[in-house]
Amino acid sequence: METYRELEVNLPEEIVALKSSVHEFARDVMRPNSIKLDRLADPKDTIAPQSPLREVLRAAYGLGYHTASLPERVGGLGLRGLAMHIMLEEMGWGAADLAISIAVTSFPFSSASMSGRQELIDDFVKPFVRNTDASMIGCWAITEPDHGTDQLAVETPQFRDPKIGGQVTARLDGDVYVINGQKSAWVSNGTIATHAALFLNLDSSKGMAGGGIAFVPLDLPGVSKGKPLDKLGQRSLNQGEIFFDQVRLPRRFLLIDSSFYEIAMRRTLTFANSSMAAIFTGLARAAYEQALQYTMQRIQGGKPISQHQLVQRRLFEMFTKVETCRALSRSVMTYNHQGADPSAEHAIAAKTYCTQAAFEVASEAIQLHGGNGLTREYPVEKLFRDARASMIEDGCNYALSVIGAQHILAKMVAK
Repeated sequence: METYRELEVNLPEEIVALKSSVHEFARDVMRPNSIKLDRLADPKDTIAPQSPLREVLRAAYGLGYHTASLPERVGGLGLRGLAMHIMLEEMGWGAADLAISIAVTSFPFSSASMSGRQELIDDFVKPFVRNTDASMIGCWAITEPDHGTDQLAVETPQFRDPKIGGQVTARLDGDVYVINGQKSAWVSNGTIATHAALFLNLDSSKGMAGGGIAFVPLDLPGVSKGKPLDKLGQRSLNQGEIFFDQVRLPRRFLLIDSSFYEIAMRRTLTFANSSMAAIFTGLARAAYEQALQYTMQRIQGGKPISQHQLVQRRLFEMFTKVETCRALSRSVMTYNHQGADPSAEHAIAAKTYCTQAAFEVASEAIQLHGGNGLTREYPVEKLFRDARASMIEDGCNYALSVIGAQHILAKMVAK
């Protein structure tokens, strides 16, 4: 049931076709399989070879969606701006947890493609593009047991505090980096990934600013993984720990050193937050549509509850939040993909607003379902749990708001 009007009246034909294709995939593949995965009691069953997760990933790879962020010069879809937003919004509408999994899987490969290292592109990026059986899966290995939002706090004084350094360290030994440490249980795709974009500490005297980013095949000796995390929401999104014990990584696999790390971290924060905003705009839309459909069918007081004025007001408030999310997140992603100087503060505003709004819309959807909203018979309780997680992942919203303010103030001082 599609209940909103597309306000982009001049969408190019290729984006219209993309939107239709992704919507169908989200409706027929993502949503039903996400519900199946959500009901599995043991997270280990989620990642089993024949699990619905594997089915979804294989289907997404078969359609080329795993290459959405990869440039066309290496064979990717090269989606930018509005096209990327529409893809992520539709996937978020289908299942936010699976949308994150599919989006994250390309992270190390897109990072390698931007490095310009032809050897990495030929050996890893192009095979990933051609991969159709989901046997190559990427992860974004940044969060650590003692460092969550710390890793994202560019522009804050603590980012350069030598007392706050990353737990995964890399020491240069000739032409090899020796890596030690642990990434936390919140690494998306963590226990199923074959490759990682690994955020590590190269110079502890600079604090978090002394970091670097490496492309790491996870079959190297010394790499091990923990068990899949058992969570309240987003249960279809595999997450788990990764351990590094004297892992020897060739020097050429380091993509970013500490001299460019802050710039890279700012861009990472910007585009990750923009993507979260798009995905949870889709979830908010899904929750609103579920509530609208239910209120038109549920009879109380001798008529559908959608005919009661109080319900109508609540539906309209939900609609307004969804449309505000779409307007803000679309404009932010379009600008940040076109501009030479992406705006982190706008991306943070979109992420914090859209995830909060998604949670509020999902909560209201449960309320409008009454007691039925608390049961697994209806999808709104899952949407509510999935939305709750979004206000913590990719940076806690409270802390991100402070980081966003620091970005604004830093630009004012620079003027």
